Amino acid sequence: MKQARRWLLLAAALVLVPQAAYAQKKKPPKGGGTPAPTTAPAAGAPAAPADADADQPTPAPAQGGDQTGAAPPAAGETPPATGGVDICQITPDAPECATAKTLGEEAKKTIHAEIYAVEQQYVIKAQRIEIQPYFEFTMNDQFVSHNGPGLALNYYITQVLAIGLNGNFYEGLNQDSDFNFQNRRSARIAVPLNEYQAGGNLNFTYVPMYGKFAGFGDFIFNYDAYIDGGPGLIRTRPIPVIDPDNRKFDWNNLIDFDVGIGLRVFFSRWLAAVLEVRDIIYFDKIENLQVAQGSTSLPITSTQNPLNPNTWYDSSTHFTNNVQLQVGLSIFLPTSFEYRLPK
Repeated sequence: MKQARRWLLLAAALVLVPQAAYAQKKKPPKGGGTPAPTTAPAAGAPAAPADADADQPTPAPAQGGDQTGAAPPAAGETPPATGGVDICQITPDAPECATAKTLGEEAKKTIHAEIYAVEQQYVIKAQRIEIQPYFEFTMNDQFVSHNGPGLALNYYITQVLAIGLNGNFYEGLNQDSDFNFQNRRSARIAVPLNEYQAGGNLNFTYVPMYGKFAGFGDFIFNYDAYIDGGPGLIRTRPIPVIDPDNRKFDWNNLIDFDVGIGLRVFFSRWLAAVLEVRDIIYFDKIENLQVAQGSTSLPITSTQNPLNPNTWYDSSTHFTNNVQLQVGLSIFLPTSFEYRLPK
């Protein structure tokens, strides 16, 4: 029994001896000298403690700072806060803090942004000449038509404003309707008729709107609408239907005023189709419905002589509207242009 206890004590001693040796300090090498450090400590750095482990390197402090690694504050400056505190709470007047505050206030504002998609106009008309050949048809006279060709020349001062001239030619194309002829023949009732020779006007054009629409698949048509008007001159004369045997009228020069509204549909940047409705307004002289009852042997100045031209016309003039539909083309010269964008 005693021999077993000895063996147990010996085993416990063998287990505890290495742990005790590991906890002891290392002995200096033989000769009594202190081992030289591998690197010299920096000037002003604190010396390593005497009981420091030689096998573990000593961390060097940050240059110019304390052992925590932070730079020393300048004279009169508040040292930075530690522990995650916002620096703007300490120095709210700092420039970076003011910028952050401004950005924060702007970010809280409600923005109502309006985005405009502005497309360049398809055709620039400013400082270009428009040549507009057309053919016009009478719309409001069921007794006689005044169809004929016409031509307009316009110069666009700006993109929306132009000044120009237009002229119409009617002579030889005026046509009496069959209804009027049959009415005179059957009922012996005649309606005074007038024919036109030619006319011309000074016009001012204004373009208030433009746009585009799709047609023929993916093809895009650009268009603009315009209004025009101005004073002019027209030459007319009555067609003798009351007393055609004795009356033969000459052409009269009458002052008129025209106003129109038109639509242009562009095929290219210099060619377009034109559709316009124009009203030519003037006071016309018509044939007198009464025939002088005297003899042709009377003096020509006599009001009873049917050959006296003064007895051929009605005593008053009549307000007349000649509404015509114009169909033609619009050609812009020069055919090309260059966009001038603001710098």
